[in-house]
Amino acid sequence: MQFEMRLAEYGILIHILIEIWQRRSKEKNFRRNGGELLKHHRVRIFTEVELAKATNNYDTSNKLGEGGFGSVYMGRIAGDTVFAVKKPKDVHKSLIKGDFQHELEIVMQINHKNVVKLHGICLETRIPLLVYEYISNGTLFQHIHQNASTIMNSWKKRLGIATEVALALEYMHSCAEPPIIHGDIKSVNILLDQNYSVKVSDFGTSVLISPERSHVLANEIQGTLGYIDPEYLTTGLITIKSDVYSFGVVLVELLTGKKPTSFITKSGESINIIHYFISSMKDKTLSDVINFEDASEDEIERIEMVAEIAVKCLDQNSARRPAMREVAEQLARINRELDGSIVEENKEETETEVDEENLYSHTTSTTSKMSQHGTSGSLF
Repeated sequence: MQFEMRLAEYGILIHILIEIWQRRSKEKNFRRNGGELLKHHRVRIFTEVELAKATNNYDTSNKLGEGGFGSVYMGRIAGDTVFAVKKPKDVHKSLIKGDFQHELEIVMQINHKNVVKLHGICLETRIPLLVYEYISNGTLFQHIHQNASTIMNSWKKRLGIATEVALALEYMHSCAEPPIIHGDIKSVNILLDQNYSVKVSDFGTSVLISPERSHVLANEIQGTLGYIDPEYLTTGLITIKSDVYSFGVVLVELLTGKKPTSFITKSGESINIIHYFISSMKDKTLSDVINFEDASEDEIERIEMVAEIAVKCLDQNSARRPAMREVAEQLARINRELDGSIVEENKEETETEVDEENLYSHTTSTTSKMSQHGTSGSLF
């Protein structure tokens, strides 16, 4: 009996010691992750327990996505607020910790409607957990290539999405202090909210640059095959023009509905879609790569303008590529013109319908009067 009591006491003591160790470990991680400084910023500090409960202990049913860094989980607080928790893998902890702290440094400086917002952080874990706003409509990649999305049937919506991505990049390059190179612009990192507005995400490979510098020499080439700036690949120098090239690839993806790594066979030769797109612009055979079947004449004209912008962004020489501010301005103007032409078209259709209704009303009235006077037959 005494032995059992002593065993129970030892069990309680061990439990208390574990709790003390865990609390001290969390406090140590909090300090090491810069908690004392960060708690004075306008960012919510979550506890490890809060996030575990909100994600049902990171249950697989709540997993939104997975990458080399780790996984993203959906979480709920008080049953109402939905958010996304970026949880790193346990491997290569020192490297991943550096990546997460770097991403945290980047996203805390960003405030733009077309960039995913950081809701908070958890500093009690060895590697911080990042808590982002939850974007409900998935990625642009899914809408183009997987969902057969109805929004992709609208050229106006496609061009609107392109414009919003351009505005987000313009902000990062021209308005953020210091300027930010995203470093991995691709359709997977472009999220769409409930209104199908753009939210650019994933700043794990982003770079802060000082105003007096035009480039950064990367320790290793990072990015995604098909979207990477070829000049960055050969020199190791990443610049804001590297983002411009990647944006050009996204434009081609939006216009053609093809993945940037796909190939098209022409005259028995397989040609990468990007090269095929550029050559079709030079040969004035854009209809070979873009389906204009559902486009109006005004839309075709605007699509060709956007295609010209894409080709400029895809220039092999980064110095000849336009700045994102110029690209954003051009796309915004094209959208305004397209909106104007649609309004005018709808106005003409409405006027035609009104004229037809008036004609029908006049005809009916005249026929009725003629009937009352004993007249029948055609008015004409």
